[in-house]
Amino acid sequence: MGKPLRFALIAGEASGDQLGAGLIAEIKKRHPDAEFVGIGGDLMRQAGLTAWHDSQELAVMGLAEVLKHLPRLLRLRHAIFERILAWQPDVFIGIDAPDFNLGLEKKLKRKGIKTVHYVSPSIWAWRESRAKKIADSADRVLCLFPMEPPIYARYGVAADFVGHPIADRFEIEPDQSAARKLLKLPQDRKILAVLPGSRRSEIQRLLPVFLDALSLLQQNHPDMAFVIPAANKSCRDVIESLLKNRSIGNLQVIDGQSHQAMIASDAILLASGTAALEALLAKRPMVVAYRISALTYFIVKAFGMMKIDYYSLPNVLANEAVVPELMQDNCTAENIATSLRPMLDSPQDYDPLMQKFAGIHQDLKRDANHLAADVVLELAQKQ
Repeated sequence: MGKPLRFALIAGEASGDQLGAGLIAEIKKRHPDAEFVGIGGDLMRQAGLTAWHDSQELAVMGLAEVLKHLPRLLRLRHAIFERILAWQPDVFIGIDAPDFNLGLEKKLKRKGIKTVHYVSPSIWAWRESRAKKIADSADRVLCLFPMEPPIYARYGVAADFVGHPIADRFEIEPDQSAARKLLKLPQDRKILAVLPGSRRSEIQRLLPVFLDALSLLQQNHPDMAFVIPAANKSCRDVIESLLKNRSIGNLQVIDGQSHQAMIASDAILLASGTAALEALLAKRPMVVAYRISALTYFIVKAFGMMKIDYYSLPNVLANEAVVPELMQDNCTAENIATSLRPMLDSPQDYDPLMQKFAGIHQDLKRDANHLAADVVLELAQKQ
């Protein structure tokens, strides 16, 4: 009997933790004795990861924020490199977190370890030429979106569209009533789901503005209910500290269950990122509102780093402005409340948009965990 297959994985935030957990579970179905080590969160640990560090240690976003934490991150990456090299996995899988993972993958690949990068960096958004450099780091790239592999093909990079695992978790027609019952939310009220991000820094920057918007909405809808899913205990602590001395009624903070909270809602207010895709899959109208640090924003603008007209995934995938994006100086309580009111007052006007969302959902629903495991195992077993 041969030795068990070995996989090292690194995921840097909540969405990566979900992807990693799904991939581990799928590989374990086929190879129950496979071993998994690396950096992950609760879901990856529950799936079978022996975690050397928690994914929260990598949850840093924005150029200015990364610079602040750079010495610590570089020390961590060097230590992880040495440890993975000593452990000798059959494949290393870097899940998202490109600033951390691609450099690590490059060093491991040079040492003869096979590498996979799961979640393509947004090459369609900025610096498409990075696709060629990614070939120096990854033997294979697993792409979540259909527009990505053709870009890699132009640079001779092996990339596979596996679909989006989150698309596999949503029904094409979600059951709002069942979600409200599960979360013990009222069936007869307007409900707004509020998702201010999965990083402490995001929540601290965005939630105060979001709460001001909720106060404005309640002036016209005094019976409206609000639900805020907290990604983890750390996020919940920040949310609850910001709720102190706030007089917003009918507001409930829940642990996790963000998908059910979205399905239960009539509309969604969220930070840009994976949550916007989840809102699309929940078939709910949304407002995307986001701020990055002033320094990061200045650098991005000054160097022309963004190459697209849209920030949020629903608009990128639809290739048109189907949801409001309130970014940086436009991210104000007044703008947020103004954008949300028609979604709450005239939901029937958004039926055509929900049909568009359903079509995008069908395109992304491909059993991604299965397809991703196919690629990883093919690489692991290749001599």
